[in-house]
Amino acid sequence: MKEYSLKEVIGRFMPYFKKHKWTLVLDLVFASLTTVCELVLPAMLKYITNTAIADTASLTIKTAGKLGILYLALRIMDCLAQFYMAYNGHMMGVRIETDMRTDAYAHLQKLSNTYYNNTKVGQIMGRITNDLFDVTEFAHHCPEEFLIAIIKGTVSFVVLIRINVPLTLILFLLIPLMVFVCIKIHGKFKKAQQAQRIQVGELNARIEDSLLGQKVVKAFTNEDLECEKFAEGNVKYASIKRVFYRWMSLNNAFTRLLDGVMYLVVLVYGTFLLGKGKITAGDLVAYVLYISTLITTVRRIVDYVEQFTRGITGIERFLQIMDADIEIFDEPGAVTMGKPEGLIEFKDVTFEYPDDKNRVLTDISLTVHPGEKLAIVGPSGSGKTTLCNLIPRFYDVTDGKITIDGRNIKDYTLKSLRGNIGMVQQDVYLFSGTILDNILYGKRGATREEAISAARLAGAHEFILSLKDGYDTYVGERGVKLSGGQRQRISIARLFLKDPSIIILDEATSSLDNESEFAVAESLNALAKGRTTITIAHRLSSIKNSDRIVVLTDDGIVEEGNHETLMAQKGLYHELYTIAERLK
Repeated sequence: MKEYSLKEVIGRFMPYFKKHKWTLVLDLVFASLTTVCELVLPAMLKYITNTAIADTASLTIKTAGKLGILYLALRIMDCLAQFYMAYNGHMMGVRIETDMRTDAYAHLQKLSNTYYNNTKVGQIMGRITNDLFDVTEFAHHCPEEFLIAIIKGTVSFVVLIRINVPLTLILFLLIPLMVFVCIKIHGKFKKAQQAQRIQVGELNARIEDSLLGQKVVKAFTNEDLECEKFAEGNVKYASIKRVFYRWMSLNNAFTRLLDGVMYLVVLVYGTFLLGKGKITAGDLVAYVLYISTLITTVRRIVDYVEQFTRGITGIERFLQIMDADIEIFDEPGAVTMGKPEGLIEFKDVTFEYPDDKNRVLTDISLTVHPGEKLAIVGPSGSGKTTLCNLIPRFYDVTDGKITIDGRNIKDYTLKSLRGNIGMVQQDVYLFSGTILDNILYGKRGATREEAISAARLAGAHEFILSLKDGYDTYVGERGVKLSGGQRQRISIARLFLKDPSIIILDEATSSLDNESEFAVAESLNALAKGRTTITIAHRLSSIKNSDRIVVLTDDGIVEEGNHETLMAQKGLYHELYTIAERLK
């Protein structure tokens, strides 16, 4: 996993402030005002103390009233500034978090199947949700806290050095030591925080995996096993948190120790100077208050290290998403595909998966004619699904090329290419929502009437009406409330609504019972009419009526012809078909 320097993280994060620069400017202005309000009080107390010692009579009601009015005005200004900082400052952080999450989600939509094959969904979810929560506080407080610290440190130093140079220098020499230790501990914080975020992603992935597979868990009565696996990850998360809080506690303890040393120096040396007449009582009061303000500021910065670390870690993990390569993209000069005739040609196509370099296809050449019903059969692992996944560019070929209507598919925009291709797979994915929502997913802006018409064509209208809520029936997570055949027909209705010119059927009926298979097969035949159709099938009886059948093995295409021709050849197809018939 790529790591980033602090400078790089901040540099990549700064552009997100650009849209909100005036909110940030006002936030910093108001932060400065609150700091000024806080620093005025010690000066006022110094004036009152020194005046009382020198000439008590001069402290009249009028003087007290003026000081009171001044302090009240400062407090009102402080309250208004604090409200702006708390509300608009946090909302600025929320908007930046929202912008980052939007960018991350948009980037995820562009990533290829290779990325998702190698990244757990739980980790991805953690990066665009939990990790970015901390960005809100970071975006708001980071510039604010550091500005306040700079102002308070500078003003305190100027005021204190005018009171007594040696005492001020002694105290300010302790601050670099505190900062040095904090920087060292920050590195430990960061590593523990990163490990914590990774483990949260692992827990999310474990929960998702277990809950989505809960039927399998129950079927094998492995609830205890799943609880043990989760407990193991949960305990690991707790141990990582223990390391984090150990360093945080050590940091806080060291800071409090230095606090105590500073107060001790002021108490002992300040008393000595007061006794020698080198500072006044008012000066000592002001000194204590300014040192208190300074120590409070340093402590806030130290306490902020935890929040700072969480924010930096969240941004780092966001950048790791944004820097994931977009492997499939529109080539320069890509054109929009109109409605194609449907001529598909594979020309010496070789493919190996980019991540593990596992070669699946070698020098495949194949032509699918417009309107033809082509079936692809062969042993498992021979690359049938991979071959079809290359057409909509879910992956790009390693060598060779694929053309549609004589033009390389890379010359078309992805949106128009995939918009003309429809796929029905064995594992149908329905989104959480209603049946109508899932059918309308096939065409943005389609009406309810168009969806119903598509459902009629798919042979789904009757069973949908038989449900209690008809088209408004909630299908459940991944469509679990519907049978396999019902889900398939809804997916086919979705394709009818899309109305693509090229259809790819990837074992669309292999997991269905005979009755459901017959109903879905009728829908598929209606869908394939007049369209170029490629069918991958294990149930060879379902593709007997295909115009052409090709047999794909690890050695490439070894047989080609219609059902009768291939059966007469007594080759691999004949063997596969015979075995399938015996197993009926």
